[in-house]
Amino acid sequence: MSRFGATILDADGLRLTAEEKALFRDTNPFGFILFARNIDTPDQIRALCGDFREAVGRDAPITIDQEGGRVQRLRGPVWREWLPPLEFVQRAGEAAAEAMYLRFRLIAHELHALGIDSNCAPMVDVPGPATHEFLYNRCYGTAADQIIRMGQAASDGMLAGGVLPVIKHIPGHGRATADSHFELPRVAAPLDDLKAVDFAPFRALRDTPMGMTAHVVFEAVDDAPATLSPAMMKVIREDIGFDNLIMTDDISMKALSGSLTDLTRASLDAGCDVVLHCNAPLAERATVAAAAGEMSDAAQSRAERALGYRNAPDDVDIPALDAQLKALLGGAAYG
Repeated sequence: MSRFGATILDADGLRLTAEEKALFRDTNPFGFILFARNIDTPDQIRALCGDFREAVGRDAPITIDQEGGRVQRLRGPVWREWLPPLEFVQRAGEAAAEAMYLRFRLIAHELHALGIDSNCAPMVDVPGPATHEFLYNRCYGTAADQIIRMGQAASDGMLAGGVLPVIKHIPGHGRATADSHFELPRVAAPLDDLKAVDFAPFRALRDTPMGMTAHVVFEAVDDAPATLSPAMMKVIREDIGFDNLIMTDDISMKALSGSLTDLTRASLDAGCDVVLHCNAPLAERATVAAAAGEMSDAAQSRAERALGYRNAPDDVDIPALDAQLKALLGGAAYG
């Protein structure tokens, strides 16, 4: 297998430009990610996914953020409009784990039909009283043990539907009181508290094929955000035990400061396997791809292992699953 570029990149619009095709052909990104600007019709999405894979000459993974609630790129009327995860879990009550499995099995069905074979979920951050509102209703509960059950159900549903889950945000974004899209959150909790609560879902779900970092400073470990911290990456690999593929959260987010070249190299040097870079001009994507270069031996091994989780969807009756989910939630499965 050829060596992958250590990046996950995006596209400007509904189809690739000639310049994007040339960049992707020359730098061979590990995979790609879709946003709302890339979404129009099912046929258009399938064609765009074909563009990506043709550019690199292989069946590259294509991911998306389809959590439900505020964070879902596929929307009605063509696709299901999902309730926010926290509201969904609360409505499901004692049937929440079954409902969460069905939710993500149906999401996987919609994604796989379009050529999308990965999803940036489950999000197993543990919220607290001061959790920033950008994150709170995206959570799967309010306690670590509940979130573990929901996260496992979500992951199982996606894998059954032929979609690779990406667990986020390692090692936990729940205590953050700032939105990392706009500023760098800092968490001052003692390490023992972090291990007992925040890290627990990631430790329990450490076999998830891929994970995404948190742009959060954990002062008990390091003064650098987790994405850029060798000390925190050691905690993730050794204490949490996550030895599968780790991608950064988007390095263009304002939580991180510095040049794209420096951020790319720092994240890879810290121990991330692949750099996610989004929502930027082509020249910036080229800068990141050049700085990232090819995956290390360890990253390539993890990438190949992650891709090994891709399977054809199981043979299920999708309308029956949809009816089952609606019954569990009293007909209120969608927003």
